[in-house]
Amino acid sequence: MTLNLKRQISDLYWRASLSRTANAVRARGLTYLRPDKLASLENFTRRLDETQVEGLIVEFGIALGGSSIVIAKQMGPGRSYWGYDVFDTIPPPSERDGAKEHERYNVITSGKSRGIGSNVYYGYEANLYDKVKQNFADFGIQVDDRRVRLIKGLFAETVSFDADQMIALAHIDCDWHDPVAFCLKTIYPYLSKEGVIILDDYNDYGGCRIATDAFLESHKDIYMVATTPHAVLVRRA
Repeated sequence: MTLNLKRQISDLYWRASLSRTANAVRARGLTYLRPDKLASLENFTRRLDETQVEGLIVEFGIALGGSSIVIAKQMGPGRSYWGYDVFDTIPPPSERDGAKEHERYNVITSGKSRGIGSNVYYGYEANLYDKVKQNFADFGIQVDDRRVRLIKGLFAETVSFDADQMIALAHIDCDWHDPVAFCLKTIYPYLSKEGVIILDDYNDYGGCRIATDAFLESHKDIYMVATTPHAVLVRRA
């Protein structure tokens, strides 16, 4: 069996386990996440209410808002979602990232990056913030700055939480070492017991893996429960 055929069979299996919203998001080309990653994200979001983990859901790296919409549809009625992004071309990697990351960034800045299907690459979209808000609205979700918030700007300039804030789940999808390391460091003090951190790029970019492994080494109350289809970290109860 060829690798391509195995992937097709795997995608069919995971699509069957996705919610109607997740499949619709994929059909509209609003997410780069594979079906298995979306299924995992949905599952962990759903389990928050089952396990009564307190706190809001945060996401770093929104792109077209596909995974954000899936989260917002899946989360319980008493929970909030905050999504952070520059809503523009992604900032550059640093010297802590490898050749793969820098090559990818060069493709993006050259204007040659391809979007999903026949669509324009999201980083080239004019008024991306407004486009994402409209994508939410198309799925019946209001970005009201209460239950659902979208925060535009660099993470270092926009990410902050009140002292009594609690985070139940964080989805980190920002590719490079430095933003991943920043997000992990920033959310750690607010992460609830049994709170979950999902790192989309752990298996894709070395910088993300290095930042995650260093974080785990210095925070012994956080442990990794999965590395596929993405890395999943949980805070000990």
